[in-house]
Amino acid sequence: MNRSTASILAGTCAVAAVAGAIVAPVLLGIWNVMLAIFSDLGVEPHTWRAALVGALAAGVLRFDQLRTAGRNHRRMRTVAIGGVAAAVWLALTGPRPFGPAVVGAVLVWVSTALVIERIFGSMPTPRRLAGELMYASLEALRAGGLLFFITIVLFPFYFMVASSLKARAELLQHPTNLAIDLTQGLDRLLVGYRDVLVRFQFGRYVFNSTFIALFTVVLTLIPAILGAYAVTRLHFRGRDLLSRSILLIYMFPAIVLVIPLYSVFSQLGLRDTLPGLMVVYPAMTIPVALYMLRSYFLTLPKDIEEAGLIDGCTRFEVIWRITLPLSLPALASVGLYVFMIAWNEFLFAFMFLDTPEIFTLSRGMVALNTQEVPRQFLMAGAVIITVPIMVLFFWFERFLVGGLAAGGVKG
Repeated sequence: MNRSTASILAGTCAVAAVAGAIVAPVLLGIWNVMLAIFSDLGVEPHTWRAALVGALAAGVLRFDQLRTAGRNHRRMRTVAIGGVAAAVWLALTGPRPFGPAVVGAVLVWVSTALVIERIFGSMPTPRRLAGELMYASLEALRAGGLLFFITIVLFPFYFMVASSLKARAELLQHPTNLAIDLTQGLDRLLVGYRDVLVRFQFGRYVFNSTFIALFTVVLTLIPAILGAYAVTRLHFRGRDLLSRSILLIYMFPAIVLVIPLYSVFSQLGLRDTLPGLMVVYPAMTIPVALYMLRSYFLTLPKDIEEAGLIDGCTRFEVIWRITLPLSLPALASVGLYVFMIAWNEFLFAFMFLDTPEIFTLSRGMVALNTQEVPRQFLMAGAVIITVPIMVLFFWFERFLVGGLAAGGVKG
């Protein structure tokens, strides 16, 4: 090994050591915070020790990567180095009984080794130290940003679920302890959900919201499909003006529309009724649905529809047999989007509905948010509102992404 190669090897191991000295304390700090929140165990940061062990482990790992480049068993060697680092860490921080702290230490140091391997693993032997340092910095920033956003998205949802599974006395005594005691049985864990669904009539609210959302989807898609097909395939006077003014209604804030609608619905007897919402929701969702479907229909080839017309199909048969089957991704994405709007809508439901028997879920949450109702029940209601729409979203995610992406390209 010549002097140049040795200096490059030492430099890249030094860069990995710096990355390890940063990554290890961060992961260990996250674990310590989680341990303090979800249990009663006391923790000590040991920041300098974590940085030292992280630097040594990352340097050894990077040296091993360069020495065994091209071999298939690198991942197992990475885990082994992480395990050795965990043993060194436990030796430096003092003996302790086997438990969450020990298991967490092993997870933290194995994760640290895997992160370092991810940052440097796909990199060839460096020609310049500055290039590797910049690459490692960008990868570390990307990993840190991803971890940060995942945390801020998942933590509120976990807080909501954990709070809904606790008793009122436990929440008052330990408001910062978010650990879920699974040993108390399902009856005690789910008492909040049982009371919310039965005692506070959330079961009826779920039915009302589901019925209104499905009705809104159907009543939105039918005119949106016909209107989008008309502005993309038919030639008539004012077509360009109609295409440009589809989203004109969104220039007016909903709070501006709710006052005249409240007055008109009161005179017509539609206020404090579900049919009133069934009129307002499609009126708000048809323009955006028509706009999205119009963008998608522009990507469909006209030749197939013209061939159907030549074969003797009518316009409606062409739409039913050709256009709609080709537009299933867009229809699924638009239907899911409209369902989410109707499911989560609050302003019109709050202004128009006064009778508890016809409340939607969003309106029922307002009635539940009082000082007399324990926070456990409020969090259980929030979970009931959130989980169904999350399940639907992840189920139809491929259609949503595909439909929106295809609709954004004009062919």
